[in-house]
Amino acid sequence: MAKAGLPQSVRDGHALTRGRTVSFARLMQGTALVGALAALLIVPAGIAPAQAQGDVLDALGTQVDPADPLLLEADELRYNFDRDTISAIGNVQIYYGGNTVEADQIEFDRAENRLRAQGNVRLTEPDGNVLTAASMDLSEDLRDGFASALQLDTPERTRFLAARAQREGGNRTTFEDGIYTVYTSPRNPPDKPPLWRVRATTIVHDQQKRTIEFEKARLEFFGKSLVHLPYLSIPDPSVTRKSGLLAPTMVFGDRVGVGATVPYYFALDPTYDLLVSATPLSKQGLLTQASWRQRLIDGSYSIHVGGLIQAQPGEYEGSSGDRRFRGVIASEGRFDLNSRWQWGWDLTYRSDRAFLRDYSFADFGNATDISQIYLTGQSDRNRFDLRSYAFRVSQEDYAATPTLNPPAPYLPVGTGLQDKQPFVHPVLDWNYIFDNPVAGGELAFTGNMTSLTRDRTDAIQAGGTTRFRGVEGTFTRTSLRADWRTKLIDPLGQVFTPFAYVKGDLYFTSSRDDTVGNLTDEAVVGRIMPAVGLDYRYPILATFEGGNQVFEPVAQIIVRPNEGRIGELPNEDAQSIVFDSTTLFEYDKFSGFDRSEGGTRANIGLRYNLQFNNSFSVSALFGRSFHLGGTNSYQTPDILNATSASGLASDYSDYVGSLYFDSRRGLRIGAQARFDKDTFDVRRGQVEATGIYGPVTGNLAYAYLSAQPSIGIDDPREEVIGSASLRLQENWRLFGSVRFDLQRKNMVRDSIGIGYDDEGFSFSVAYSEDRSRNNGQTTDRLFFLRLGLRTLGDTQFSTNGSTD
Repeated sequence: MAKAGLPQSVRDGHALTRGRTVSFARLMQGTALVGALAALLIVPAGIAPAQAQGDVLDALGTQVDPADPLLLEADELRYNFDRDTISAIGNVQIYYGGNTVEADQIEFDRAENRLRAQGNVRLTEPDGNVLTAASMDLSEDLRDGFASALQLDTPERTRFLAARAQREGGNRTTFEDGIYTVYTSPRNPPDKPPLWRVRATTIVHDQQKRTIEFEKARLEFFGKSLVHLPYLSIPDPSVTRKSGLLAPTMVFGDRVGVGATVPYYFALDPTYDLLVSATPLSKQGLLTQASWRQRLIDGSYSIHVGGLIQAQPGEYEGSSGDRRFRGVIASEGRFDLNSRWQWGWDLTYRSDRAFLRDYSFADFGNATDISQIYLTGQSDRNRFDLRSYAFRVSQEDYAATPTLNPPAPYLPVGTGLQDKQPFVHPVLDWNYIFDNPVAGGELAFTGNMTSLTRDRTDAIQAGGTTRFRGVEGTFTRTSLRADWRTKLIDPLGQVFTPFAYVKGDLYFTSSRDDTVGNLTDEAVVGRIMPAVGLDYRYPILATFEGGNQVFEPVAQIIVRPNEGRIGELPNEDAQSIVFDSTTLFEYDKFSGFDRSEGGTRANIGLRYNLQFNNSFSVSALFGRSFHLGGTNSYQTPDILNATSASGLASDYSDYVGSLYFDSRRGLRIGAQARFDKDTFDVRRGQVEATGIYGPVTGNLAYAYLSAQPSIGIDDPREEVIGSASLRLQENWRLFGSVRFDLQRKNMVRDSIGIGYDDEGFSFSVAYSEDRSRNNGQTTDRLFFLRLGLRTLGDTQFSTNGSTD
C-alpha cells in the first residue's frame, strides 16, 4: 500500500469512512498488528494533513516500543484529525501490557489520554481479574478509570457487581451500590446464582492492602436481608493469612452453660503466627486459649495452651473434673536432619483425665492421650524408628465386677488406672534388608528394643486364676532376628520357598513385683529361637470364555525347638492373638517380640480366585494349622494366658476362612471367620460391605467374638455398625450412622444429619447419642451446626448434654 494512495479525506483532516478505507480495513481485519494503535497515538498534535499521509504510515513500523508491544484487531479503524481521536469499530480487541480489552467500539482521545470503550466491554487483567461493563473510561495505561454496570470476577471465584465503579492508582476500586458474592467453577452451571451475597452502599477493594471494606452492608440469603452491618472488613480472597478477628462459634452444654468462642489471629511474620481465643461460659467462667506456630528452615513446631478457673466445679462431681483449675498444654514438632532422617515430638499434659472430653468443643491442637518423642530414618530397604511414649488415661476409675478383682496386694481392676500405665523409654524398631543375595536368597535383619517402667501391677482374676496384663517395675528387652529365604519354581509351576530364621532375646529385669506368679528373679535372662521351614504353593490356572480362575494349594512346615521361659518373663507386646486367614501362614503368629512360637507346626490352606473379564471377581481362602511336635506355645499359659482361646491351643487348630467379592461397580463384600475345630461353631467372625449405588453410599459391618473366660471376658460380644450417605439433590446430602450391641440388645451409638455444599456455601446439622463412655453418664447427646461462607469464614454451634 503506497503512501500516495491515501484518500483525500485524510489529507483534509476528516474521519475515514468504511467505504473510503477498504484497503486499510482489510489490512486490520483478522490480523494482530504489532504497534498499529501505538503508532497512531503518537502522531504529534497539530500535524499538517499533507505531512500526515506519510508520517502515520511510517509510524506503523518505526515508533513502537518493542519491549511493550500493542496488538489490535478490529473490523474498522477511523482517525479524526479535527477531534484528535482514533476509533476502532466492530469486534475490537486490544492487547497491551498484559491487558486485553474487548468491546464493540473503542475510542482513544489523544488530548485527554483516555480510552473509552462502549458495548459489551470486557477487560482481562494480567492477574486474572475479568471486568465486564456496559461502558468503560480508562487511562492510557488501562490502570485507572470509570465503569458503569460493572461486573468484576477474580481468579478466586469471587464477584463484584456495581451500578458504577471507579479505580484509582491501578489499585483501589470503589464500587457504588455494590454486591459481593462468589460464583461457581466452570464444571457447574455458569449462571447458577449464589445462595448468599453482601450488598453495600460502598465497597472498596484495595489490592495493595489486600482488603475489602463494606459500608452500610447487609448479608442476604435468597435475596432477603439477614444481618445488617454498618461496617465490615475482610481480607482479599487471595490472602491466605492476615491479622484480625475470625468468625465466632457458639457452644451450649449442660455443665458449661452458654458461651461463644471469639478468636483473633495475628499474622506476625511469614514464618510464624499466633491465634488467641476467649470463650466466656455462663456456668464455668472464661476459657482462654493460645496457639503458636512457627516454621523454621528444617521443620516446624507448634504450641497450644488452654485453661480456665471453673466457677462451678461441682458440675463435674464424681469425676476428675471436680476442681477449680483445669487446662492443657500441648506441643508438636517435626524437623529434618537430612533427606532420610527426621526427629520430632508430640506432647500433651493436662490437669485431669476428663478435660479434653468435657471441653471437646474447643480446639487444643494436637492434644491427645499419648505423648511421644521420636527419631526416624528410612531408605529404600532400611528403616529405623526410635520413640519414647507416655500414656495418659482419660477413663475415670470405676468399680468393676467383683469376680474380676484380683486378691490383695493387687489393686482392683478399675482402680489406679493411671498407675498401671507404662512409661516407655524407649522402643526401637530397626529393619535392614541386604541389597544383594546372600547364599542365593534374601537376608534381612529385624531388631527391637523395648524398655518400660510401670508403677503398679495390672492384675485381673479370670477362670479362678490371677492373670497379669502388666507388671510393676522396670523391664528392658533387646531382640534381634535374622530372616533368610529364597524362591524356586520348577517346570510345572510349583513354587518352593525354603526359609530360615533365628531370633535372640536379652531381658534385663532390674526391679519387679516379686508376687507375680512364676516371674523369674534373675536380673538378666537370654533366650534364642532358631527355625527352618519350607513354603509350597502350586497355582493352577484355568481359563474359560469370559474369564479365568486360579486354584492354589498352599502348605507350610516350620521346625524349631520349644519356646523357653514361658510364664517366667513379662509379656507387654504379644498379648493380642488373632488367628484368622491373614495370619494362617505367618511363621510366628504372636503379635510382638515378648513371645516366640516354638515347636514344629504345619499350616495348610487352599486359595481360590475367580475373575470375569471386565466384571466381578471373587477370592477365597480356607485352611487350618497343625502342631506336629514339641511344646505348643499357645497351649502353655504365660502370665496373662491370652492364648488359651486363640484357636491354636491344641494339636489341631480351628478352621479359618475368608471370602471377598468385588463387583467392580461400587459394591465390595468381605468376610473373615474362625470355626471351632470340633463343632464348626463360629468363634470369631466379621463381615463388611461397602457400596455405592446411584446417590447412596453405605458401609455395613458385623463382628462377633466368642467368650474368653481365661482373660475375664465371660460373655460373647456381637455388634453391627453401619453408616450411610444419601445424595438428595445436586448439593443436598443426608447422612447417619449406627452401632448396635446384639448381645445386650441396646444402641451403643447413633447419629443423623443433613448437609448442603456448593461452591460458596456449606451447611450441616447433626445430632448424635453415645452410650459407650465410662464417665458416670448413661447417654451423651451432641447437637452440632456448622455454617460456611467461602471467603467470609465458617462458624459453628454445638450443644452437649448428658442424661442418667
